[in-house]
Amino acid sequence: MAPNMAVNEHLSKKFDAELESIRSRVLEMGGLVESQIRRALDGLQAGNLALLDDVIATDHKVNGMEVALDGECSHVIVKRQPAANDLRLIFAITKTVTDLERIGDEAQKIARMGKNIHEHEPSGRLSRAVDVRHPAEAAISMLRRALDAFARLDCNAAAEVIRQDAMIDAEFQSVLRQLVTYMMEDPRTITTSLDVIWVAKAIERMGDHAKNMAEYVIYIVKGTDVRHISSREAA
Repeated sequence: MAPNMAVNEHLSKKFDAELESIRSRVLEMGGLVESQIRRALDGLQAGNLALLDDVIATDHKVNGMEVALDGECSHVIVKRQPAANDLRLIFAITKTVTDLERIGDEAQKIARMGKNIHEHEPSGRLSRAVDVRHPAEAAISMLRRALDAFARLDCNAAAEVIRQDAMIDAEFQSVLRQLVTYMMEDPRTITTSLDVIWVAKAIERMGDHAKNMAEYVIYIVKGTDVRHISSREAA
């Protein structure tokens, strides 16, 4: 093998290793974000203010991972000057990391609203009467499946995540109607109802961000921006 070919092969392998390391850290960040969501929901359900405080305090870890990954992606672009396919992957990773950070923000919002709910209504009666756990589990499922689609670069799995978003939107509307009824029947529930609405909205936004992440997978594989087309066309 000629010296130049050997050098190029070495650089190519090193570049591939760098990309794989970045992808692994994106999945690690996704795991942390999922943990934040679950802990926020557990704290809300149990009225565990210490757990909710810890979720709020831990958000800086998610933010730190976003900053670090953005820095690594920028470094790779400058250092390696990647070709079209790899450049598409790096751009999609930076967008995925942004959506993960925003999902982390929504988990923190749930924790903050959870504190308000249990301070205004220590019994937690209203928050238990309104089922936000079901749409929350659906949003977590979307996040997990979007990350799995990213790990495997699976367009079919990504398209299924995109289709699932409509269900979470419908569940948010159902929760909203239920809470409006509570507020109309008993104005004393307005403050807590508004906090629960913010929780439900945070869950709905998580679904939106997971959907974005799935769309980036299709962009990586096919080079197609599917943000403004139907889920059927995206597949």
